[in-house]
Amino acid sequence: MSEAQLYADLAAIGIVWTTLDHAAVFTVEESAAIHAALPGAHSKNLFLKDSGGAFWLVTVDHATRVDLKALAPVIGVKKLSFGKAEDLAALLGLMPGAVTPLAAINDTQGRVRVVLDARLATAGAVHVHPLRNTATIGLSGADLVAALRHWGHAPLIIAIPERAA
Repeated sequence: MSEAQLYADLAAIGIVWTTLDHAAVFTVEESAAIHAALPGAHSKNLFLKDSGGAFWLVTVDHATRVDLKALAPVIGVKKLSFGKAEDLAALLGLMPGAVTPLAAINDTQGRVRVVLDARLATAGAVHVHPLRNTATIGLSGADLVAALRHWGHAPLIIAIPERAA
């Protein structure tokens, strides 16, 4: 799905958002200036695969240090590892660095399970990429959840286990 189609679909279901175009960012560190320009929660997204071969997209606050070992039993799997770029492209139509929960719109077969940190689900503003890493859009956590549900990807909303500092 194109970015224009994404925006059209969001508008069709009554979701309001803001957009900021910027230079490409590939890491949370590179996006620090964007965080300063856009108040609210900023996301970090992990594309994961479990030991059974299922895929997961985990969205957390940018500052969260996810404990993958602790997360696995919380979501009901034995072990998690990072997914491959080829799988990310095939399943969600994304390249590394542009991972976003909004890519669930591209997973029409429901092969990727979305996990959303509970803090983001209730945030007044959550900032994510709109299928590319040269822009950031902001929408409410409730609207993010509504969009995911609309696309058949009702997220698993949980407190994400964090690694000790």
